[in-house]
Amino acid sequence: MNLEEMGRRAKEAARQLNGAGVTEKNKGLEAVAQALIRESDYLLGENETDMAAGRENGMSQGLLDRLQLTKERIQGMAGGLMQIVALDDPVGEVLSMKKRPNGLMVGKKRVPLGVVGIIYESRPNVTADAFGLCFKTGNAVILKGGSDAIHSNMAITKVIRDALSRCGLNPDSVQLLESTDRETTSRLMKLNQYIDVLIPRGGAGLIQAVVNNSTIPVIETGTGNCHIYVDESADLAMAVDIIMNAKTQRVGVCNACESLLIHKNVADPLMEVLGEKLCQAHVEIRGDETVCQAISFAQPATEEDWGKEYLDYMISIKTVASLDEAIDHINRYNTGHSEAIITESYKNAQRFLDEVDAAAVYVNASTRFTDGFEFGFGAEIGISTQKLHARGPMGLEALTTTKYIIYGNGQVRP
Repeated sequence: MNLEEMGRRAKEAARQLNGAGVTEKNKGLEAVAQALIRESDYLLGENETDMAAGRENGMSQGLLDRLQLTKERIQGMAGGLMQIVALDDPVGEVLSMKKRPNGLMVGKKRVPLGVVGIIYESRPNVTADAFGLCFKTGNAVILKGGSDAIHSNMAITKVIRDALSRCGLNPDSVQLLESTDRETTSRLMKLNQYIDVLIPRGGAGLIQAVVNNSTIPVIETGTGNCHIYVDESADLAMAVDIIMNAKTQRVGVCNACESLLIHKNVADPLMEVLGEKLCQAHVEIRGDETVCQAISFAQPATEEDWGKEYLDYMISIKTVASLDEAIDHINRYNTGHSEAIITESYKNAQRFLDEVDAAAVYVNASTRFTDGFEFGFGAEIGISTQKLHARGPMGLEALTTTKYIIYGNGQVRP
């Protein structure tokens, strides 16, 4: 099937979905969730084909982790769909209705975006998440996954489409572009007549390629150079637990901690404990002079390290003299994703929340919570680091737009 045919089918599916009620959409989501569990062995088998190719091609452990499906992750995908079922459908919500002096009633209500295109890299769970959120909001979706996960994505898409067909719903509500060549991706980014919005999910290279080359409006989902700042008033035991969770629970995700800032007054006692734990977790450290003196296996950081999203067992660590220096450093090098402060000072916590420019800002918690499921959205279409239309984890409302609805009784403009 060529791109234009996929676009036409997606437009038709979007038109049908726009007329579907919440009961019908929820029925489709429930059927897909059940099918994912039922077909888990098939999905795992196809995923192993991708995993074997990744290992053979020398893919890093962090990226392999992003790529891998397990029984638990498939259950999580199904669970995410069921959580979406339980959420209110935002489509059709009337946001306002006001009477004008001439008697016109002018209102605004939520409507689907239409056809959503998503270009993403290794994580195959995005296939199910993207379908679920788009389907609930009445949007058809065209997916373009990475070559690393092609077998996994094809299998997940097949299970979704088959389940929709069995429910009497249009399977073209979700379509996967199976070609992995760059020319086809470039053509997809110019399919304005069919695709209403394009969302890239992946590394900095992918995102910038889409932003720079697409003629379709783009919602930019950002890379995650996420920081944790340990304030001089911090509970150091809490800080160690949060840092280890944020860095090592899953290293290949955009909300993992990549950069650590430590107030100089607590640097020695913190690094004595933290250095040992990071060593045990096989995390490489790129640090400033103070860090390299305190932690024997740390390597000197370069300018590039301060702004790098590693997606691996690596972290940059810098000591700072004040909260001001920490905030300045974060706002200079961050990617607008997620930032955290560990502190017992209410004043410092409030300043950090007010002055750090990011989509999600935490006090005494791991950056790993920046996630649609954790925020109660069921899943996410991406984490937007831009400031127009949507910012942060994008749930159902972020996949809608609005239109004005006007009621009259014969008014004409004089």
